[in-house]
Amino acid sequence: MIINVENISPSRIAYIRQTGPYGSRNIQAMEHLKYWAKANDLMNNKTVILGIAHDDPQITPPENCRYDVCILLPEGYPIENADVQQGDIVGGKYAVCTIKHTAEAIKQAWAEIFQKLSADNYLPDPTRPTLERYASALIEQHLCEICVPIN
Repeated sequence: MIINVENISPSRIAYIRQTGPYGSRNIQAMEHLKYWAKANDLMNNKTVILGIAHDDPQITPPENCRYDVCILLPEGYPIENADVQQGDIVGGKYAVCTIKHTAEAIKQAWAEIFQKLSADNYLPDPTRPTLERYASALIEQHLCEICVPIN
């Protein structure tokens, strides 16, 4: 597993929150967001979609786990849909790991990334969420990224 450090810019997002066990319902929320984004001309070769798991399922009961599926918004883009919320990504320094875009590879990366960060002397920043980043250019190569905030 290769880790690169990147400064992610603060960004405005549109998001849909899914509450409950992580898994297939997250995928349904992702599809709903993509449908909304396509209908609003936000899907193109520069589109970046994020997945934000807010809770650790080892600690939080599955029915209370929160997962946001997000799309980065252009400056000044208005949100006029009750199903889609508006928010912000704080940005900052992140350890970024590029992985295959498969459920198996993502699950394995989540299981290994924090041990790898510790071995490489990176200290995660618990005040910012870890991001799953799905940039169009990487998706075309069947890749995605896990971005862990670090100090």
